[in-house]
Amino acid sequence: MLRYAIIFLIIALIAEAFGAGGVAGEASWIAHVLLVMVVIFILISFVSGRRWTTCGLTSSWVMLRPVFGD
Repeated sequence: MLRYAIIFLIIALIAEAFGAGGVAGEASWIAHVLLVMVVIFILISFVSGRRWTTCGLTSSWVMLRPVFGD
């Protein structure tokens, strides 16, 4: 999700450089929403005390799952 927030931020910067204010506004809004969601998920993870790890996939599109205990 953080990856998509960064991608939309880059799209917003490029769109603003080319003068497409509407596209830049929408892309920056999407990036902002995704960044807020990432921060909320990180805070929930810290409060609940869970560690997150990949599920063993070697692809860059891995899903995350909680690991309980040590």
